[in-house]
Amino acid sequence: MSDLTLTTREDPDGTVLALSGEMDLASRPALEEATRVTPPGGSTLCLDMSGVTFMDSSGLNFLLMLQRRLAADSSRLVLTGIREEPLRVLTLTGADAILLPADGGAPVPAPRRTTPAS
Repeated sequence: MSDLTLTTREDPDGTVLALSGEMDLASRPALEEATRVTPPGGSTLCLDMSGVTFMDSSGLNFLLMLQRRLAADSSRLVLTGIREEPLRVLTLTGADAILLPADGGAPVPAPRRTTPAS
């Protein structure tokens, strides 16, 4: 069983939901309950993921479905504070291109530079 702590606060720019712990199959029901009430159309839901230490495919699927649901209501999902482990899941699956837009809404990591093999 995983532990996930959720803290909600209202911000002038929208609702902020701070997550701490693991985003996985066991924590998905709590995530769904916390985000059941979507912000009014045109507002922002910010997920502060600075405390998320692990995310599996259930957490990724939740984020993609939440983003789709909010977009359908003309609202916006912004992810902040993403640590290395969850970021790796987003990057490996290509979900970073969907969930971390390069429009200034969320930080996008700089591309890695590789050195060609000689």
